[in-house]
Amino acid sequence: MSRPFVRGTCPRLTAPMETGDGLLARIVPAGPIPLKALARLCTAARTHGNGVVEVTARGSLQIRGLTQESAPLFASTVDGLGIPLCGDVPVVASPLPDDPTALIDVQALAAELRNAIAVRGLVLAPKVSVTVDGGGALHLDALPADIRVRAVSTADGLRLQIALAGDGATATPLGTIALDEARDAVSCLLAVIAAYGPEARSADVLRSRGLAPFRNAIRTRIESEALPPTRLPAAMVGTHSLEGDLYAVGVGLTFGHTQADTLNALTESARVLDADWARPVPDRTLIFGPFQRTRVKAIREEGRRLGFVVEAADPRRRIVACPGAPSCASGLIASRRLAAEIAEEVEFAGAGIALHVSGCAKGCAHPFPAPLTVIGTAQGAGLVRNATARAAPSYYVNEADVAAAADEFSIRESADA
Repeated sequence: MSRPFVRGTCPRLTAPMETGDGLLARIVPAGPIPLKALARLCTAARTHGNGVVEVTARGSLQIRGLTQESAPLFASTVDGLGIPLCGDVPVVASPLPDDPTALIDVQALAAELRNAIAVRGLVLAPKVSVTVDGGGALHLDALPADIRVRAVSTADGLRLQIALAGDGATATPLGTIALDEARDAVSCLLAVIAAYGPEARSADVLRSRGLAPFRNAIRTRIESEALPPTRLPAAMVGTHSLEGDLYAVGVGLTFGHTQADTLNALTESARVLDADWARPVPDRTLIFGPFQRTRVKAIREEGRRLGFVVEAADPRRRIVACPGAPSCASGLIASRRLAAEIAEEVEFAGAGIALHVSGCAKGCAHPFPAPLTVIGTAQGAGLVRNATARAAPSYYVNEADVAAAADEFSIRESADA
């Protein structure tokens, strides 16, 4: 059964959503995907959909172009692949298995929390999520969540820092709990959110009632603790150390999408190089592993040849673009085509997201302010500075002139710096 693509709801494998290019199904893996299963998933995306595979900012897989007839066949195929999937409440864990810098076994803790949530059977808003951060180098600070769990070292040993409603910098700290209290504590915190209705988020509870309901739910377990220090941004794209002198390699999907055949080719190359798993992770990235040190260069070169992003400093990583027209029914400009043109012609100063190209004013791909946002409107491509896609454009240009306008903006920004 499909649903219209409405902001605030989420497509699922068994309940895909209608878009401009057919139905879209979302898969939220709960762990690494065996490469044989990923290859079969690519085949299913081509057979039952239009062959477009996406990795979202939160690390979910999306398959586009399904039909009312093919969507159930695709779901049945995926069900038979043995891919570990999250339940109705995504519990997103630090992405690296066998991470030598992690303080705890984060995969085991995440699995325990998923089981506890499934048993509880709470009715929660579609976008409620939990992050479980093992405290390693490849952290989840950039990922917003309703409940954040992070392993930290304290004077009393290893504990779990709990924070609510935000990312690593903006979430409201609740305190720390013992590792063996995580299962019950997270379940109780989610029950607090559920008590405020099926559309409630942790931020809604904080705005209306503050921390009191959450503290009361786990008062016997929580201890006040200073916030852990701010960490440098984690680059998902690049080479990452694993235990046993092995490595994982993160490759970015250009503007979050690729073709199934292209991804299948990279998957086969990784298999030939003796890797055995892949994992979609936040920031529109796929991590493959494990590799011997001597195989890392080869998979990076193959990723580059196939058009993937293999350097964290690649300028395409500074641009966020939604599918836009014609893939999205709401899209009024060809967002990804324009983003590719801008990436070839414009150099942005500084670091971080410099440009957001949004097919419409909803701003689904990046609901945050950006130095420059290009918005699809009935009047053409609207441009705004230091705002979100929901802001009123300062002026409008034709699609053919967007790259030139973005270049002019980058020159002006460099002069002002």
